[in-house]
Amino acid sequence: MEDADVAIVGGGPAGSSAAEAAAARGADTVVLEKGVPRADRAGRGPDSTDAAGLLDYWLDIMGYAPDEIPDDIVLSELEGAKFYGPDSELALTETGIDAEYDGFGFTFHRAKFDDWLRGRAEDAGADYRVGVSVTGVDTDLAASPRHTVELADGEDIRTDYVVLADGPQRTITGPTLDQFLLDRTMGEIMPSNEANHIAYQEHRRMPEELFDPDFIEFWWGMMPGHTAYPWIFPNDDHVARIGLTMPIGLDIDDYEKGEWALLREDDEGIPRGAQYIERLLEQQFPGYDLADFPVVEERGKAKGTETYPISSTRPIESPAGAGIAVVGGAMGSTSAFHEGGDHVAVRTGTIAGRLAAEESLERYNREWHAAIGDEVLRNVTFADLVRDWRPRDWDRAFRTANDLMDARGIKADAALRGGLHGLQLVAQYKWGKFGYRDGRYVQLREADYAI
Repeated sequence: MEDADVAIVGGGPAGSSAAEAAAARGADTVVLEKGVPRADRAGRGPDSTDAAGLLDYWLDIMGYAPDEIPDDIVLSELEGAKFYGPDSELALTETGIDAEYDGFGFTFHRAKFDDWLRGRAEDAGADYRVGVSVTGVDTDLAASPRHTVELADGEDIRTDYVVLADGPQRTITGPTLDQFLLDRTMGEIMPSNEANHIAYQEHRRMPEELFDPDFIEFWWGMMPGHTAYPWIFPNDDHVARIGLTMPIGLDIDDYEKGEWALLREDDEGIPRGAQYIERLLEQQFPGYDLADFPVVEERGKAKGTETYPISSTRPIESPAGAGIAVVGGAMGSTSAFHEGGDHVAVRTGTIAGRLAAEESLERYNREWHAAIGDEVLRNVTFADLVRDWRPRDWDRAFRTANDLMDARGIKADAALRGGLHGLQLVAQYKWGKFGYRDGRYVQLREADYAI
């Protein structure tokens, strides 16, 4: 039996950030990462979401200086984002939120970013172990240490503080928290096959004349489902990640096929990700063949493609008083609306690691609310606002948004220029935020745990 001050389950952005923060403060810290292979990584590493990129103010949330991320991780500096409805378009060149970074944001190399975070953790003194399978966490609050992290090889670890960073599948988070839930289970509160979304993308080389390195692009109202949308994210060397996200378990019979541009009348079920991408390319670039967009097989997880879950739900608080913190995707703080959410994963992990090292983890829930509450509130409110939208709703919204949006974001005076629909949108959004005030966007409070 091995002892550690802080044991971290999962070595992605949240887990590595927790490890760096804990080890930098002198805690004996171990990271336990199962590890998966990727075509663009020499060895095994975390199975992290290959996110769109980082926006300007996200660096502030992460606590990074504008130039702190190494240049070899950055793939394309961005000037903005373009949003398309079936018959509308909206371009944004400002996020509307003050930030230290001088620019809109950038896309980046997923595996190199993970490896950089791991290096920071190891440089701080953390023991980062790859190829280690955690099978469970057993807690006895009367014991010291309180937790036993059980490993598949039988070499268990005893610790007073556990940080759960196992991502949106919550393989270890679920049963660990179930120990403190009397009449519900995490499988009922946040079932991965219902709460999560699935994302699929392909790394494709685009014709030079079509490749735009300055903008990320999103299509809304083109495929059915809550937060369902395809995208094109520019990388480097005319390669883009072309993909989509959508809820799991949609039933095509719930939708009028002729209403959605990427559905076909002969579809017997919701199309696969690869089918959606082919249809998007055919629709957006009618003068080209699919062969003009070859898959770059040496990129991504495997043969130029990637499939991964994204947590898209209201977050949970942790049983922090028991010495357990849930961070990043495992706690539901990431979102399909911002393509995963490395910024909130890094920030929640950093907070948890610091507080664990300082033996003050009972402050975790208060501190993460203060740090990322505004970001979570925006995403949860917007998700509710658009939940039942159909294609025409997206077109109407984008047309109105051209009047509503400026560098300051949505403002009441801009809403007046947007007419009645602008006023309705702003009112619905602000009323939704009001309903989730004071942390009401949380679906599981610390008081709900039996500690």
